[in-house]
Order: sequence, then C-alpha cells, then structure tokens
Amino acid sequence: MRLGGPLFQPYHSPEEWVTLVQRYGYRAAYCPVGIDAPHEMIRAFKHAARQAHLIIAEVGAWSNPLSSNEEERQQALKLCKQALVLADEIGALCAVNIAGSRGEKWDAPDLRNLTPETFEMIVVTVREILDSVKPRRAFYTLEPMPWMYPDSVDHYLDLIRAIDRPMFGVHLDPVNLINSPQRYFENSRLLKDCFERLGPWIKSCHAKDILLRPQLTTHLDEVRPGLGGLDYRTFLREASRLPQDVPLMLEHMTEEQDYLLAAQYLRQVATEEGLSL
Repeated sequence: MRLGGPLFQPYHSPEEWVTLVQRYGYRAAYCPVGIDAPHEMIRAFKHAARQAHLIIAEVGAWSNPLSSNEEERQQALKLCKQALVLADEIGALCAVNIAGSRGEKWDAPDLRNLTPETFEMIVVTVREILDSVKPRRAFYTLEPMPWMYPDSVDHYLDLIRAIDRPMFGVHLDPVNLINSPQRYFENSRLLKDCFERLGPWIKSCHAKDILLRPQLTTHLDEVRPGLGGLDYRTFLREASRLPQDVPLMLEHMTEEQDYLLAAQYLRQVATEEGLSL
C-alpha cells in the first residue's frame, strides 16, 4: 500500500514536486500536470516519479458523460478520453470518474440513475472511451457513488462483465458505498466483500471516513479519517493482501492540518497492524 494526498505548496519543476511529495511522507501522488501539459513536461514528471520510486495514482476525469445536455456530454467524453491519454503517457495507474448523473447536477441523485437504461448508457460510454483511446498501461475506472452505478459490489461486477474490456478497472471508495445505516454498522463486512470480489480489478483507493449522525432522518456525513465509523483496520489489512501495490489517496479536506492528522492516523493504524504505508 502507498499513502498519498494533495499538495499545498506550488512547484515549478519535477524535482520540486518530488520534494513536496516526500516531505509529506507520501509514496503515491495525484497526477502533477494537467491534461494540456506538453509532452516534454509529461515525460519529465514521469521520469522524476520513477527515479524517486513514486506511484502516480490517478488522473481525475471528473465530468458527466451521461448529461442530457448534448454539448456537456460531448465535453465530458472528451475530458475522459484526454485524462486516460494523460494517465497512459505519464505512467499513472488509472483515470477516474464517476459514471455520471441523468439529472441537472453532474454528481447528484436522480430517479433515472439506477435504472436498466442508465446501466446500458454507462456500458456504451465506457466502451467508447476505452475503444477510442486504446490505453496500453492505464485503466479507466469508475468510482462508486451512493446514488448511481456502481453503488454496490454486485453492480461493480455487473459493469465489469457488461463492459467487457481488459482496461476497465475499479476505483474503490468504500465511503461512497455506505448509503444506509445497515452498511454503516456492517462496513467491516462490506470492506471484506469489496476486496474479496473486486480485488483483481482495484487500481486505486480513496481514503476518507464517514459518520452516522443521530438526527432524523438519516444523516451520513463525510469526515476526516479517524473521526468516523469506517473500519480502517479491516480496510488496511484487506488492501495489504492485494498482489498489486495499491495507492490510498486522501481527499476532500480543505486544510493542510487535516491531511497531516489523517495521514498520522492511517500510519498509526497501519503500524499497529504490522503494515507499512
């Protein structure tokens, strides 16, 4: 396993980037350049990562390729393809996006999201992205969401079978799969199920936490790792058993201090479990 997260200081060269990543004690990193970066810059950062034994975990393709607005949909497809091209060129493990929403907001719930029609739209869209780019090394992955496919291990496996492309992979964010009190209280079992059945396809993971509040009706809030109910002992143990070296990428916090505390917590749990991040 390799811990990683965002950087809070600017960098102007691959060497400065490596120094920053290592200052945080990370062994994995988000992609250090944008999709419009020149080829010379991409090659320079790829070389720097290899020399420093860092893994570039993922390139974000955050967009809505299922948008009902055709212009927005086409822009999203273009972005997804560009992100996958960049991931393949820079040596990242994957490009990652959510499947998309049928509603007005790109990542919001909609009554059409969890329907057979939308499932087929996702299959067609992912195939188009992969068949257009034909990546040689990087995988195109979908992050789970509480209200869109894939919203469960079963639906992940259904998509893997239906898409039927070797370069389609899993981006595991277990917090996004916890969408009920039942899953919250049984998240240890959920984590084991994720790694047991999805393990061969997992390319990168997000590391965050979730807390069930006592207010009515149901309030599940994302919180800093260590402040919620996610069973990180199980998470880290299961991730460590994978044959591939999987990044655990911290995200969604605004303050640098929160990232430092989150990393400290994960490293403490890993040490107590006899593991290394």
